[in-house]
Amino acid sequence: LKSRGRRSACFKFTSLVFSWRGFMSKVVPVTVLTGFLGSGKTTLLNHILESPDHGMKFAIIENEFGEVGVDENIIKEDSEEQIIEVMNGCICCTVRGDLVKVLKRLRDRLDSIDGVIIETTGLADPAPVAQTFFVDDDIQKSYKLDGIITVVDAKHIVEHLEEEKPEGVENESVEQIAFADRIILNKTDLVDDVKLGEVEAKVKKINGAVEIIRTEYSKVEPRKLININAFSLDRVLEMDPQFMDTEGEHQHDQTVSSISFKFDGELNVNKLERWLSIMLQTKAQDMFRYKGVMAVKGMDTKFVFQGVHMLFSGGFQDSFKWKPEEPRTCRFVFIGKNLDKADLEKNFMDCKVTAEPRFKVGDFVEANVGSWSGGKILKVWDDGNPYRIQLENGDQVWAPEDSDNFVRLKKAKQDGYAA
Repeated sequence: LKSRGRRSACFKFTSLVFSWRGFMSKVVPVTVLTGFLGSGKTTLLNHILESPDHGMKFAIIENEFGEVGVDENIIKEDSEEQIIEVMNGCICCTVRGDLVKVLKRLRDRLDSIDGVIIETTGLADPAPVAQTFFVDDDIQKSYKLDGIITVVDAKHIVEHLEEEKPEGVENESVEQIAFADRIILNKTDLVDDVKLGEVEAKVKKINGAVEIIRTEYSKVEPRKLININAFSLDRVLEMDPQFMDTEGEHQHDQTVSSISFKFDGELNVNKLERWLSIMLQTKAQDMFRYKGVMAVKGMDTKFVFQGVHMLFSGGFQDSFKWKPEEPRTCRFVFIGKNLDKADLEKNFMDCKVTAEPRFKVGDFVEANVGSWSGGKILKVWDDGNPYRIQLENGDQVWAPEDSDNFVRLKKAKQDGYAA
């Protein structure tokens, strides 16, 4: 008891439009935001959108690795949001198909936006994305590639850069750094200066001319990233003479997969936290990225969690409340190596609340507080817990699960609780 005192998976593009002040140029600048899984891309995107300094309105194209989208639920929105969704393949594999369609669909609204930001999935090669703006005549008329911004996780990037890949399989982290016009070296608070120096040396070995900006929590002035006119086709062609070859193919690591689930309804957050704790203890090394948005029984606030390997953060955030008309759903995405889909699905579904409470307010019960103690139900589904119970000694406790392991029917009423 708790005492309180190129891949077959589908990808989603979501376009959101945010408030602006300023004049729309004829050709709209496009910023590609990339970086390996969990580096802090969405946090950076939110920081840009929340900044009052640029006075711009953006169209956001969001690419997720998996059938169930999560990021569009944790991107800060305003009242002018408009959403376009396209379900299709990997952004770097079908870029001249679905991405082009989304960009062309946005052309009708170019007079009301100042720029486009494309956030790629963490497993995307940015080269085919950049290629789009030079091989499609219609796209060239309306858009220009302003810059590729790569977010780098200072704590984990080295192991991903040094990871041995099967023959013919590209290392996405290397590609993301090689094509970058700016490097956001993020999470600098998690490593010391010696480690930062090692990371910067490895980055410079891949891309010697790139500017590196150190950050914590992806906080950087937007003016350093937007309208910087930094992308150079000449530099890219010097680095990669085959850049304009639209027939070229690349392969992803087939041991890496995305597993995602979604259900309508609510879950028990205590069961969820216990399961995630077990996952962190046993599978963390293979979990490149995981994130979810959950509807918790007994709570009006969304439970948002995300993590990278052993680094986990999650909780209820006041900025993400369920709207009255919004369907309460639970969704998560795990991206990693050798993931067991059936096991993940079972454990996720085990957290779902499917039965009515066994007890009602006023029922006399026994609560397991290390030993069994008599008490009375004060509230059902309180603060994310099935029951709040007042014990015979006056203390109040919460039952984290509705099972006999934590709370059971009282065999006989105590005098203090006699009906």
